[in-house]
Amino acid sequence: MPAFSLLKVFSRLALAAACVAAALGASAAQVDVAGVKLDDRMDLRGSPLQLNGAGIRYKAIFKVYTAGLYVGKKVSSPEEALAAPGPKRVAITMLRDIDANELGKLFTKGVEENSPKSEMVNLIPGLLRMGQMFADQKQLKTGDTFTIDWLPGTGTVITVRGVPQPDPVKEPAFFNALLRIWLGPNPADWKLKDALLGKQ
Repeated sequence: MPAFSLLKVFSRLALAAACVAAALGASAAQVDVAGVKLDDRMDLRGSPLQLNGAGIRYKAIFKVYTAGLYVGKKVSSPEEALAAPGPKRVAITMLRDIDANELGKLFTKGVEENSPKSEMVNLIPGLLRMGQMFADQKQLKTGDTFTIDWLPGTGTVITVRGVPQPDPVKEPAFFNALLRIWLGPNPADWKLKDALLGKQ
């Protein structure tokens, strides 16, 4: 093959590689929340998810953690978020050191304040398991991450510092109860609720 033809081929390959790199760069955009980088898009067990919204959980004037909500298709209301089909994720990064047992109790309280009373009996086993999981962690430090995933056919999987916790909770109602901590009628933080729903 003549040298000029080879040059043409290499030029086209280089251009194609540049286009692919640009496309990958576009798909790997990140959102910065209080210095925490959240991918705009991600893949969860083969399902593409997009960041619906992200914000900061404040307690008084203190930043406690960032939270991001990932869904298959954008939602703008709690009802849409709860009903959205397919995998979902809440991604949390700590912004301060906190007693993990205390955080587990706050989550349990959040579930109690946002779940219909008729559902609470069925949620107790999952809440006890989650409470024990947080108690076992002892402490969560600034920068530590954990995710709460809904995986159809598997259940709710909580992953702390990259380590999935054993025994997923299979009932869909449990994941929705956890989601209501942030999106329910008495959310942990109203500004965070709006941020997760993409309203900020």
